[in-house]
Amino acid sequence: MDTITVTELARLNDAAIIDVREPDEFEQVRAVGASSIPMSQFVERESELPADETLYVICASGARSARVVEYLEARDYRAVNVEGGTYAWRDAGLPVAEG
Repeated sequence: MDTITVTELARLNDAAIIDVREPDEFEQVRAVGASSIPMSQFVERESELPADETLYVICASGARSARVVEYLEARDYRAVNVEGGTYAWRDAGLPVAEG
């Protein structure tokens, strides 16, 4: 499984960041530019994913996103797990959105 740090991800332009946390978590705080597809809805909403882009999957700390990356890799998506997740993003002082 490929991984990326939050600082490496923040340097990428127009990265497809998929946040797999639940809606209430996403509303509290999220990486700017992240799209929400909760893990609990992932299979039903998989068709919303861009098939031709690398997907950077983020959760709170990296555990749920790792499981989603494994799922995506098994389906031939290019997916990368974001190490440390949203907590690491916020703690690094990177731009976040709330609400």
